[in-house]
Amino acid sequence: MRSWNLPVLGPVPTLVYVPMNVRKKKNVRAATLADVGRAAGVSAMAVSAALNETRTSARISEQTRAKIIEAAEALGYRPNVAARALVKRRMNTIGVSVVWADEELNNYFVEIFNGIIEATSRHAQNATVFTFRSWSEDMAKVCGMCDGRIDGMILVAPLFNQELAAMLPHHTPFVALHANTESEAFVNIESNEERGAKEMVKAMIAMGHRRIMHVSGPRGLVGPERRISGYLSALREAGIVPDPDLLVVTNFAAAEGCRAMNAWLSANKGKPLPDAIFCANDAIAIGCMEALASAGIRIPDDVSIAGFDDTIAARTTVPQLCTVRQPLRAMGARAVEVMMRRIDAMRGKGGDELVNSVVFDTTVVLRGSLSKPPAEPRLVP
Repeated sequence: MRSWNLPVLGPVPTLVYVPMNVRKKKNVRAATLADVGRAAGVSAMAVSAALNETRTSARISEQTRAKIIEAAEALGYRPNVAARALVKRRMNTIGVSVVWADEELNNYFVEIFNGIIEATSRHAQNATVFTFRSWSEDMAKVCGMCDGRIDGMILVAPLFNQELAAMLPHHTPFVALHANTESEAFVNIESNEERGAKEMVKAMIAMGHRRIMHVSGPRGLVGPERRISGYLSALREAGIVPDPDLLVVTNFAAAEGCRAMNAWLSANKGKPLPDAIFCANDAIAIGCMEALASAGIRIPDDVSIAGFDDTIAARTTVPQLCTVRQPLRAMGARAVEVMMRRIDAMRGKGGDELVNSVVFDTTVVLRGSLSKPPAEPRLVP
């Protein structure tokens, strides 16, 4: 067998192919007023006056204006929106602040925001949403958003007391939806909640219901207290003595409504079910429906149920949820209309004739979850 003695050449070098026709890419920057001016043979000030319709001491002829526009188009010039806003003192942007503490979808906010978007689009405005975890803890952040990036702020269901309301900056106009307090710092858009609750309970009574439960939102807040007041008023006018055991307090969320109803059912086994349940909002009602269904209780055969708000969720349950309609979308749109007037008034372009609040009517919407009570009241299983 023959052996071969080969020289050791060392490691094989790596070969890199470099195409000869590849050129270094040039840095591309946006065209400026000065660039357009040089191309058109005029000053940057003349370009600004022609493109932004600002005033200048020198008269710009139509021929020069056309030349400037042609140069701007050729260079792909785009105006600096931030700079233009500084000159006009308008960002054409409305802020929307909301506390989003729950993981579940907030249908109340979705309905209102639809109205806000519809109205801002109609007024050629933008809407920027700011989300917070707590009104009290994040108040400094709310105020910090009023640093010039927005022209005004819409506050969605702010849980303000007078002390927090007094912290709002005076240089920014505010509009609130369902504020927990009155304040000269903002115009409040709200609905006749007490009347809506009363009319719903009256409708239940008219169908023959006597043992009516109310699952309320947190006590001490304006909205829940108004709805409790309407509930109690309807009972008393019908000669029904309110049963303290049928007033259940929870938070405005489906999961909390489910938890509260499960707790009540567990504590009242063997006792009569309510004839009907009126909930402080649709989310609570949907949570209660889940708990009742899990216990084998049929709606509306065994117990009727109703909510408050008339969000899209109320129209997707089986059966569809009877509820009190707040025109949330219209309320969101009105908040924008009020805001536009407040912005103009703050800049001296018109009077702000509104005082402190705008109140919308509510409507009882009868659907499949509400019917006559059963002939024999069912006991809690």
